[in-house]
Amino acid sequence: MKAASGFASGRRPDKELAAEAVRKALAAAGLERAEQVLLLLSREFARQPTPAVLAAANAAGCLQIGGSTASGLLTEAGWLLDQPAAAALVLGELPPATANEAPLLSFSGHATLPYDWRVQPPRAGLLEANAATWSQARPGGAAGATIALPGLACQVLRADGLRPLEATLHVDQCAGYELHRVAGQPAADSLRRALPATLRATPPLHQIAVVVANDAPAVGILAANADGSLTLAAPLAAGQPIAWAMRQPLAAEQEMRALLATADGPAPAFALLFSCIGRGPLFYGGDDRDLLAFRERYPGVPLLGAYGSGQIAPTPNGNRLFQNTALTLLYRSHHV
Repeated sequence: MKAASGFASGRRPDKELAAEAVRKALAAAGLERAEQVLLLLSREFARQPTPAVLAAANAAGCLQIGGSTASGLLTEAGWLLDQPAAAALVLGELPPATANEAPLLSFSGHATLPYDWRVQPPRAGLLEANAATWSQARPGGAAGATIALPGLACQVLRADGLRPLEATLHVDQCAGYELHRVAGQPAADSLRRALPATLRATPPLHQIAVVVANDAPAVGILAANADGSLTLAAPLAAGQPIAWAMRQPLAAEQEMRALLATADGPAPAFALLFSCIGRGPLFYGGDDRDLLAFRERYPGVPLLGAYGSGQIAPTPNGNRLFQNTALTLLYRSHHV
């Protein structure tokens, strides 16, 4: 199998950027044509992506072009958030298809995870509200675009970037999205007690989440109310175990490095990285520490990725939509 990435940027969302990204990837892979291409475009292409997708297909010499628009793009060479750009991963000499398939790559432009995508088969990918999606060089369906990569094994690494603040507690009282009492205290007091002393006066709610269970998306906190309750992004139930957790750059980077260190098997043939727009360079103070950790762990491995509003990942309880997460997919041939 051969794989390589290519990147191109410019002042305008010109279709030639997509063709240039593909040509660079083909040259890096030593291929004259591709069997399959994953193409990601910056959000400036969202209104009219078709010319760029067709230009990529023409440059690749194939119609197996899938992907979406996103808030930002990345490859192993670097990242870009604020300029029209195209990033492509070309694949050639693919192994024969096998019954044990990788999760379906899935891209959606919805505000929430499409209902039918919550159940089998396993899916992994990116959600970006109002994004354009495509597969087989055609616009995606009502839910978005789904892309199969047969013959490849995929290891899924999900870094949620949350540092637990306290041991597990239990919900005493709640009503819908309002969390009233936790472990015998008003919810807001319970949260303040778990925070470092310097943050108790004005808790940074945008960095705090409620962890409800392993492999389930954390619940965001929308507001702290005068009566001591907290307004959450999802409802809880009385008696439910929860834990307060906080998003911190150092803890998130350490988690990412630990996950990559424990990844089994040889170096992947290529990888995909789907991150939150609120996690990458904006979260790490000007650089993407998750991307840096990947490059240090797997130098020279082709990587394609994007920043969006949600990351789609398989869990034991179905496919779920996560936020503030770095989702890394490591692809290897079953024959390796």
